[in-house]
Amino acid sequence: MREIISNEYNLREIDMTEVVKRVKVLIINSKNEILLGYSHHDYQFPGGHVEEKEMLQDTLEREIREETGIHLQDRNLIPFAKSLGYYKDWPAPGKNRKIEIYYYEVQTDEKPNLANTSYTENETEGNFKLEYIPLKNVEEVLKQNTKKYGDQKGIAKEMLELLDIYKSLKKDGNK
Repeated sequence: MREIISNEYNLREIDMTEVVKRVKVLIINSKNEILLGYSHHDYQFPGGHVEEKEMLQDTLEREIREETGIHLQDRNLIPFAKSLGYYKDWPAPGKNRKIEIYYYEVQTDEKPNLANTSYTENETEGNFKLEYIPLKNVEEVLKQNTKKYGDQKGIAKEMLELLDIYKSLKKDGNK
């Protein structure tokens, strides 16, 4: 599994006051299109936060069902990448947060079932929608969206980095 580490302040594990775990998934169909969420002018890989006492696999299944209506039950999925971010004084002064994000790939032609989705208030307010984009075009789509709306949260930068890792692993036959 490839790791990406972001630690601008050279924080140590002992400096962390909280740890947040998330999962994200690259859902790719047989047409080589990737399913992305779009909300608040940002594209994103489907996924979300690991809840207390929840295993990564359970989070993955729940989040994909909530955001796409696609059921991933009984798939033994292994992350292909992990991002570790260490943030000083965030989300408030005196708090240091570590964010672990596990990235998965799912190959499926199952279509999103919006009747089975459950969006958060933030997603609803941001007019969350799902969109298939040809994998060969997704980098350009992300760059154009960033040019138009910016990338204040760094989501596009993260996605481009993960797409590079994914493509590299596919090319090397490790995925």
